[in-house]
Amino acid sequence: MPMGTPKTNKRQPCNMNRVEQYLANKLQERAEAGNLRKLTTQKAPVDLFSNDYLGLVTTGALAELMHPFNNDTTGSTGSRLLSGNSEQAELLEHTIASFHKAEAALLFNSGYDANMGLLASITGRNTTILSDELCHASLIDGIRLSQCSRRYKFGHNDLHDLETQLKKYKEDGPVIIVTESVFSMDGDMAPLVDMVQLCERYDAQLVVDEAHATGVIGSHGEGLVCTLGLQDKVFARVHTFGKALGCHGAAVVGSNLLKQYLINFARPFIYTTALPGHSVHAAYCAYQYLSGHNFSNVALHDLIAYFRKRLNETGMEHWKDSISPIQALVVGDNERSKALASKLQLAGLQVKPILHPTVPAGMERLRVCLHSFNTKEQVDRLFDALC
Repeated sequence: MPMGTPKTNKRQPCNMNRVEQYLANKLQERAEAGNLRKLTTQKAPVDLFSNDYLGLVTTGALAELMHPFNNDTTGSTGSRLLSGNSEQAELLEHTIASFHKAEAALLFNSGYDANMGLLASITGRNTTILSDELCHASLIDGIRLSQCSRRYKFGHNDLHDLETQLKKYKEDGPVIIVTESVFSMDGDMAPLVDMVQLCERYDAQLVVDEAHATGVIGSHGEGLVCTLGLQDKVFARVHTFGKALGCHGAAVVGSNLLKQYLINFARPFIYTTALPGHSVHAAYCAYQYLSGHNFSNVALHDLIAYFRKRLNETGMEHWKDSISPIQALVVGDNERSKALASKLQLAGLQVKPILHPTVPAGMERLRVCLHSFNTKEQVDRLFDALC
């Protein structure tokens, strides 16, 4: 049988063409492994699974902020380089750059686009990329699309492994280290202070995805980089709007030079229709909310502390160590993870299982996301159901 030819599956209809047979066989393999993905609209009453950390969507707070300005355009008519640019978009970029203490910011249509566009464009054939082994799929895809042939992973938050690789490749050309500030599946944080020191020692540049830190980490949600005072020592950051900010889009923040480079070389920016006016305005309102003197994410962090306190009281094992809204219980099996999630959903608690291959085999889990609108009573209900 020629390499790449799918095995014949007699359970599939015989009138399928070869492409359809390949697709059907791959889906069947997923189903047999217990990790076939499906869309569903069913939701339990208590949200412990969304990324709406500040409740801007659930409580309607962002919609209320946008209400006086509900006449924004529904389409941008083209890419930013053609007909899609606007004073509103440039004002948002200026606002984001100022908020995150950077020289400049550039809008992208999503965090996925931003990560892919950034990493695929700033690397040449002689660049070395060292990425944390738990980086998000969008970072992985950006690295895959880059021109560089030297792409290596280091152990998760493993500074010794990272330094070993920096010593090995420091003389081979530019080196870029890629990580997340708050990791989307484990909820832990990167040791950015130590990573910056390694960058300075070995002349490397650091790229940080702040998706799950934006709005959450820092007194105004500036992110982990700004909270640690490292904004002048990090080459590029990606802040997405689809998590705590409750809207759509993302921005790469960094130097003016980086912004002009991305305008010229980042394909997901150049060749896509720009964000429509209402999306730009939603993001602007979200940043005004973060900047306001009444803003506070203290309630969210108080709930996280209460969650960790209850966890310690129960003595339950296999929870990841996290002080972020993301709390993960490693179950280690697809079917058990799904069964446990179903039990919680029957108890009115919306929690989703995270299955292989989204996480490595043996690391299947329940991923609990806490929000400012959740209550201590709901946390108690969760642990009662689990225990």
